[in-house]
Amino acid sequence: MKKWIIAALLFLGGSSLYAQESKAGAGLYNPAANANADIRLAVKQAQQQHKNVLLMVGGNWCIWCTRFNQTVTGNDTLSKLMKDNYVLVHVNYEKKNAEDKLWGKLGYPQRFGFPVFVILDEKGNRIHTQNSGYLEEGKGHSPAKIAEFLQQWSPAAVAGQTLK
Repeated sequence: MKKWIIAALLFLGGSSLYAQESKAGAGLYNPAANANADIRLAVKQAQQQHKNVLLMVGGNWCIWCTRFNQTVTGNDTLSKLMKDNYVLVHVNYEKKNAEDKLWGKLGYPQRFGFPVFVILDEKGNRIHTQNSGYLEEGKGHSPAKIAEFLQQWSPAAVAGQTLK
């Protein structure tokens, strides 16, 4: 009997954690957003602030998107790297917009799974697409790998300024 109770508690606890993770990411992506307009606005902002644009492609259905967001927002170093170097845009991907011409312009990033990151320079040119699988560690993302990724594609690094 004790085994059944323990198993039930473990099951319910795991379900609760999953539900909390899913709920925490419920507002990351706006399914009604106009991705093209949001990207144009981000590029203008990036030009003014001399930053790159980081497109985080995924959806509210994506647990790994939530986990990535929680890792970055919960870590002061990663939050600072993001804020100092990027204009972040959450680009919603769903079956209903899978045929959008935007994906071709971005080099079909969805082929890498979700989330997938597309980096645009301050002129709006795609300079890198990152498969988030390389940033994973266990059931989450590695802060060290994320920091390295954000540093390597920062405007200063892309301009060669960090090599001096």
